[in-house]
Amino acid sequence: MAFLELQNIKKSYYLGKEEFPVLKGIDLSFEKGEFVSILGESGGGKSTLMNIIGGLDRNFDGTVEINGDKLDHKQEKKLDVYRRETIGYIFQSFNLINYQTNLENVETSLNMTTLSSAERKERAKALLNKVGLSEHMSKFPSQLSGGQKQRVAIARALAADPDIMIADEPTGALDSANTVEVLDLLKQIAEEGKLVIVVTHSQAVAEYGTRILHMADGKIDEEKFLKDKFLVPSGTKRLTSRPLKAASIWDMAFDHLKYKKLQNFLIILGSAIGVFSVILFLGLGNGIKGYIANQVDSLVNPNYQSVLRNTTKDKDASAAERMQATRQAMAADYSSTTMDKSMLNRLGRVKGVDAVHPGGTFNNAIFTYGNEKSQPVQLQSWTPQFSEKTIKAGRQAKDGEVLIDRNYAKKIQKNYKALIGKNISFTYMAFDSENKPVIISTSAKIAGITDGGQSGAMFIQKWSTIQNDLKKNNAVTDANYVSVEIKDTKAVKSTIARINKLQSNGTQSFASISMNDILSTINTITSLASYVLAAIAGISLLVSAIMIIVTTYMSVSERTREIGVLRALGARAKDIRGLFTNEALLIGIISAILGIVMAYVGQIGMNTALNGLIHFDIVQVSVGNVIFAVIISLLIALIASFVPSRRAAKLNTIDALAAD
Repeated sequence: MAFLELQNIKKSYYLGKEEFPVLKGIDLSFEKGEFVSILGESGGGKSTLMNIIGGLDRNFDGTVEINGDKLDHKQEKKLDVYRRETIGYIFQSFNLINYQTNLENVETSLNMTTLSSAERKERAKALLNKVGLSEHMSKFPSQLSGGQKQRVAIARALAADPDIMIADEPTGALDSANTVEVLDLLKQIAEEGKLVIVVTHSQAVAEYGTRILHMADGKIDEEKFLKDKFLVPSGTKRLTSRPLKAASIWDMAFDHLKYKKLQNFLIILGSAIGVFSVILFLGLGNGIKGYIANQVDSLVNPNYQSVLRNTTKDKDASAAERMQATRQAMAADYSSTTMDKSMLNRLGRVKGVDAVHPGGTFNNAIFTYGNEKSQPVQLQSWTPQFSEKTIKAGRQAKDGEVLIDRNYAKKIQKNYKALIGKNISFTYMAFDSENKPVIISTSAKIAGITDGGQSGAMFIQKWSTIQNDLKKNNAVTDANYVSVEIKDTKAVKSTIARINKLQSNGTQSFASISMNDILSTINTITSLASYVLAAIAGISLLVSAIMIIVTTYMSVSERTREIGVLRALGARAKDIRGLFTNEALLIGIISAILGIVMAYVGQIGMNTALNGLIHFDIVQVSVGNVIFAVIISLLIALIASFVPSRRAAKLNTIDALAAD
């Protein structure tokens, strides 16, 4: 029984409905130890026959048997295994992978065996030494002569220990000296017990083997035996094949990434800028929210909430709208905005309220010290709602004392702290029981200096002091706002909701909105703004995705022959797909890492630059921001590689090998 047997092999190509027969019933048998030359002119069907024997061409009629077992050319996965275990290819144009060293080219075939990494490297070195290239292992194919390249190709074909060596015009691109060397190597391979099949136009090359098959017009028209086949060694240990290792696919992707340094660097830089921008803007949003919360915490105690009397009868009005309506009513109908003792007691009985602190706010206050007058400001009473942090110098005001704003104090004199203990006069507007304006003129000792920050100027007195001045001038002394104390911070929102539900004569009695609600609204707006900015920055990621798509398509076109070689060596379609997908993912991973580094450098730079101005880290990149940006970067890279990588996997192996 022959080792390789072809029975009635027929193959035709079609142009429209017109048939062009290429193989017209080929019957052949081959044995191990043979060096068979298939001789003939171009167009005779030699290459087509080799593609069928090599498991590259699946569309033909007839039967191919290996060791008595029929080879099913309809099953692609079985053909992959067949090429890995049985076939070794030597190409006329060498088809070496240009971004791999000669050693790595040989190892590519060994990566489809069960050998360990050390064993693969040792065998690759031994094979290169066998073909006389021990001094060129670390070089790249571009650094070799034609004869040397062909010897690397022979070493690669031998690497996985195949039974059949197919050489398609192996000496066509070589001079006479290199031709002899290559033919000697092929003869040596046959002597080692393998079946060597050489396709050639040269009679001299054909006569180097043990048998010549002449092919013309799709048929074997002559068979000539030159010598006996070589003896096949017995008991030879064979290598075990396996699919291409995932680690090897990653290695190849990384090697090609390094090979195209400038091109890939520009793509990575573009993607990294997108990642950097997204992370930085998200971090800026975090910082702004933190800064606002910090400013609020520095001014007010979250356990104290302001409550006003409701003056609007609009049942659909929000708490914020009710509070605004009350503030506007103070000038038109002041008495409607005040709260007597019964209303204060009612507030104190609300579940969650631990104490009620009445107070007042008065507009159009003008402070005068010497010749320096303030702009019209608001005078307000001190409540525990104000944070002690608002007092930048001095202490809280006692009876007969006042706290003045730092900006106004600086206008009086540069050394504003020296004003503490000095008397200052001021006027403000109040109302009598008939809602008529009353101008209160008074003076007080400066107890301290305040700073309201972004919330505005702060001029503060004790409520009892303000009430005494109001009483002296026959003005209304009832509170026009209340600060309620809610010790349980978690109960603030629910307590405020209960206060807002209180009614009198079918109308809501009070209007209040918790600081947490205000902060929540501000944070929502800030988050929305930061997300919009991040989305705008993310456009650069979309641009980089297009760049990755274009680059991957270009890579597929440039590496078409490489794809054909890998498939000929036994790589699966999914391995080819993984090769290009992994390269895109590597671009995404490196871009993400570079973008993260840039973002943290940007964070440090911005925070350092602005710290002297706001004394706060305005950019606060969180782990969540980083993870989000990395995931987006990888998803974009993965999606961008989807179509090109699948196009590469679907390439016809024969067409790929024939690509320029």
